[in-house]
Amino acid sequence: MRTVRTAAGRDRPATYSMVPAPGELPVATWRLEQHGWDTNGSFEEHAHDFPGLAYFQSTGGRLRTGRQTWPIEVGDLFVVAPGDVMGHMNAGDLAGVQGSGVFFTADALGPDVPGAHLAWRTHPLLFPFVRGGAIGALRLRVPKPDRPEWTARLQALHDELAQRRDGYREAALAHLVLLLVGVSRLAADVVGDLRENREPLLAEVFEVIEQQYPQPLSLRDVAAAVNISPGHLTSRVRQRTGRTVQEWIIERRMVQARRLLAATELPISAVGREVGFPDASYFARTFGKVHGMSPAQWRRAGTDTTTSRHNQNFGYRRR
Repeated sequence: MRTVRTAAGRDRPATYSMVPAPGELPVATWRLEQHGWDTNGSFEEHAHDFPGLAYFQSTGGRLRTGRQTWPIEVGDLFVVAPGDVMGHMNAGDLAGVQGSGVFFTADALGPDVPGAHLAWRTHPLLFPFVRGGAIGALRLRVPKPDRPEWTARLQALHDELAQRRDGYREAALAHLVLLLVGVSRLAADVVGDLRENREPLLAEVFEVIEQQYPQPLSLRDVAAAVNISPGHLTSRVRQRTGRTVQEWIIERRMVQARRLLAATELPISAVGREVGFPDASYFARTFGKVHGMSPAQWRRAGTDTTTSRHNQNFGYRRR
């Protein structure tokens, strides 16, 4: 899975975005352990604009997130929301620890999820991921009787993504959903407080984006709708999510554009109009900047990927 780094700004760290290839399931797993690191290796302070989980099967090392440094204990589960700041990490920080991580985008949960920024309102399994900013990742504890199941589930997800056997997409999604069910249950008390009290501004902002993204929509329009100045709104949303309002508008439009390109035969210009770009050239430029290829190339590549997977499943090979 390819990621793209946005350089650090004056008031925010470097931010990483997940960029799946056409037809690729936007889910990735990785090992959290010292093995494989250069002894002098390190990783910068950073944030992601997509959610993730980090689960540890052993005690040892430490994890820096937000303004805190956590000693890692067996059964620790860190819920990493978009925008959560992950601290500078050295190879020694993971000494003696074994863990697994999962990153994904809201697209992975299917066509009924409208986008990463809105998904927490429409998909209850994503409520725990709505925070972001300097507060850092949410730390939960998996009860001892449940730990073997968590370890097995993460390993099964990793194997499905690595081996890509027939039906791997459905199997991987099933494992991911079960992991999110577990997170949702562990975070029930945190989630209730968050949903009802802590993020009323985000709820309003994302509701405006969801309702109006197919039409012309700017930062000033959103700010007027929620009765706050554009500058203050930009700061608040970036602090809580790691992105600006305009970036979330583009993200919502790109999510829908990808779905229309993959699931319909609408002309490219019509897809652009459906997602708020009356100018086909501007739509193509924006899509290309985000995805590294034109809408037409994305559609063709997705078709080729699906055809190739179908042929492999039935024993066909390209000549």
